[in-house]
Amino acid sequence: MRRSALLALLLVGLVALPAATRAEDAIGQCGDATAPYAEIQIDTFPRLNLEVARTPDEHQVGLMYRQELPTDSGMLFVYDRPATEGYWMHNTYVPLSIAWIGQEGTIVDIQDMQPLTDDVHWPTSAYWYALEANQGWFYNNGVGVGQQVTFCLG
Repeated sequence: MRRSALLALLLVGLVALPAATRAEDAIGQCGDATAPYAEIQIDTFPRLNLEVARTPDEHQVGLMYRQELPTDSGMLFVYDRPATEGYWMHNTYVPLSIAWIGQEGTIVDIQDMQPLTDDVHWPTSAYWYALEANQGWFYNNGVGVGQQVTFCLG
């Protein structure tokens, strides 16, 4: 009887776990006082200090109207389902690079974007995160498509 009850309890616990379709899958557990940040999982472990955009309104504004972006800083756009929308640089003064990142934290595409343009940049596939940094940051730090990113959101 105990074995049946234990198995039932285990099954209920497994069913109650959050689905693996959540964007938080790439977010590591951390208590770092400097959070939020993103860290690329390569030999040099380059790190970006992040601002986080979670809502549609925050996604729409992004880094618009900024005159500068500190070195090794960026903005992480978090989605609650796979996204395919493109990004543009309308009212954005700082040249940026953008990395689109899948649910498990794998970079699926990286593109450079020129300031104050309305050219839409489309990712090569669906993503759960978009990570904007100063233009050239990914290249200068040896970061490319297929590499893994870990987020710490505090």
